[in-house]
Amino acid sequence: WGVTTPTVTMPHSFGKRARTRHMFKKAFRQKGLPSVSKKLVTFKVGEYVDIKTDPSIQAGMPYRFYHGKTGVVFNVTPNAVGVQIKKVVGNRQILKRLHVRVEHVRKSRCNEDFLKRVKENDAAHHAAKLAGKHAVTKRQPEQPRGDATVIPKEVHVLAPLKFVEQY
Repeated sequence: WGVTTPTVTMPHSFGKRARTRHMFKKAFRQKGLPSVSKKLVTFKVGEYVDIKTDPSIQAGMPYRFYHGKTGVVFNVTPNAVGVQIKKVVGNRQILKRLHVRVEHVRKSRCNEDFLKRVKENDAAHHAAKLAGKHAVTKRQPEQPRGDATVIPKEVHVLAPLKFVEQY
């Protein structure tokens, strides 16, 4: 009709929840509010915690960069915990401190093997001390397997077949 309208494009969004379409999404049949037991977990200063954002609770939600990160608890309040995280910026690590609601935090299992090894080493040292010996609890890398000689029962010599021309 002679009137041209400008082309309309979607605005470029840079909000706090931008690019979180899959990150802040609950799985099938896992939707809705979390159970009460999630709020009853006790956190202590010095514990390792994983930040896993619960999209059904918007209050106290950390920024998307911290989703999936592991940190150390430095403060505990009635509804939240203070978590200290190392963030890599350029060629250095910066300690970031943030307070996150307990719904977005869970206890980490990152040092379970270490604590188990500490208990085993202490028990080994205690047993060795009672026996009057020295216990070596230093971890050793996996050594190569020992050598072995293979002695066959029969030896088959492989030789090529004689060439026969066929006209």
